[in-house]
Amino acid sequence: MITALPGDTSRLRDDTDRLRATVGFVKEQDTATLLPLLLPGLDGPELRALVERCAFAHAALLVFPSDGAELAATLADCGLVADGPPQPSVVVRERLAVRHELDAARLDVGILRPTVECLDGVRRVVEVFALTVPPGSDLGAVVAHERERQHETHVAFAVEAPDPLVLRGLCAVFGRYGATPDGGGYNPHEDGTVFYFTASAEAKSAYRRVELYVPGDHRDVLAEHCRRPEHQPAEALLRLLTGAWTTQALAAFARLEVADAMDEDRAVDVAHLAHDIGALTPNLATLLRYLAMLGVVREDRDGFRLTATGKLLRTDAEGSLRPLALMYGGPFYESFAGLGHTVRTGQVAFEQYFGENHFDHFARDPELAELFDLSMAAGARMFDPLPAHPVLAAAADGATVVDIAGGNGELLGRILSAHPRLRGVLLERPHTVETARRLLDAAGHTARCAFRAGDFADVPEGGDVYVLSRVLHDWDDDRCREILRHCARAMPATADLLVVERVLPADGSPSLATAWDLHMMCNVGGRERRTDHYAQLFADAGLTLVGRTPLPLDGSVLHVRMAGSGIFP
Repeated sequence: MITALPGDTSRLRDDTDRLRATVGFVKEQDTATLLPLLLPGLDGPELRALVERCAFAHAALLVFPSDGAELAATLADCGLVADGPPQPSVVVRERLAVRHELDAARLDVGILRPTVECLDGVRRVVEVFALTVPPGSDLGAVVAHERERQHETHVAFAVEAPDPLVLRGLCAVFGRYGATPDGGGYNPHEDGTVFYFTASAEAKSAYRRVELYVPGDHRDVLAEHCRRPEHQPAEALLRLLTGAWTTQALAAFARLEVADAMDEDRAVDVAHLAHDIGALTPNLATLLRYLAMLGVVREDRDGFRLTATGKLLRTDAEGSLRPLALMYGGPFYESFAGLGHTVRTGQVAFEQYFGENHFDHFARDPELAELFDLSMAAGARMFDPLPAHPVLAAAADGATVVDIAGGNGELLGRILSAHPRLRGVLLERPHTVETARRLLDAAGHTARCAFRAGDFADVPEGGDVYVLSRVLHDWDDDRCREILRHCARAMPATADLLVVERVLPADGSPSLATAWDLHMMCNVGGRERRTDHYAQLFADAGLTLVGRTPLPLDGSVLHVRMAGSGIFP
């Protein structure tokens, strides 16, 4: 029985629940099924080669006991038996010290490796890192940060033959399938070297961090693996300065429809590919070699083949990002040349370059208007979990969902597909309403959907759930307040408002929201915002923020209700 200080039980229960989940994961997985989840697209000979050279060994997590007795009790609650006293964890201790700017000597981090019997008959390990946090310790902020971010949670593969050539080959294969180096270290206490990777965003495992564990001292190979750009400032700056080349290489690949001409599963000879798309063979080869370096295509002895990333640039791919490549390599690329003007004067670079705001500019050109609508729909992966939001799941039969500035109806269509009992209303500009009508008609939703051509002042009254998806970031604070007041006037007291946006992190951690903040400033005159900023905008319009749920691609859904409605989640 664990004896806890008052108020400490939730902390203990959290560590115990996380540990139980890790035990279940280790029991259920095996090497051949786990590797393709972590490295999308890995199959055939390369998968077999990896399975022959490394084996799923353990899953790891970091817990925060107050002392050794509490740690032992937590292990026992999860059916684990320690394999001995904790051994010092040099690698994790150093990572924590660097991450939180602390003296490593202050951190008491140990490793335990209890084993479990797995479903495939193999005994594997649950690797438990334990940072001792005595009652009254000043490490509370460290614990909160690590629990939220789960930096040390990972899955590990043990390398069977620790040969330097094998190690370099394994690291190269991981890199080809989207995994990026994420440090590592040598532990002299057990004479072992670890290589950390972060799997790509397309990984289908809840674990994104991957470790290769190699017995012995391999710090020479590790030095290559850990070679950070910040240690090579000139090289790092050159890579940053040539980012424009990457944008245009991807845009050219998309514009020429190279991905559509490539076989999805087999390599294609460059000469044949050049003939099919009407390009010069040596020039196309140069482009493809550059894109191979970026992981968009892969070269082998038979030519080039698409990676999982490259397939997203096919016209017919589910969730195709081709329209975004054309937009970012086209109008927005041209206007970004005026970023300095925006920073210096506050004037929107797009408007200065094209002589009008981007909404009017795109509306006057049917092809650009269609491309813009398609580019907005291309980010639809952000919407995947939204139809399952509790507000929509709990909506009564016949309830009405109002999608304000709903674009081509992609999101509303997903909601109506997920909830056949709901009705929809889409408000948009006249030319876009017709596009949405065609899309929703093709999906069989028009019998349950009404269409309104208009502006924000025309928000329909009487809805049950209102949706503002990627709208507020287009505007400055005054215009946002105006839009939200239109919503508040239309909303009954019991209605819900779901606002989908990328939210700036409060701690300055890397986020797509930070990149989009720059984009909105330069091209639209809008901005991304922190949660507390949105909460104030809602309050100014007579609304209240009652919850926030994460979405893919660094998105969030902000759940908003009428202030003083007396209704709580």
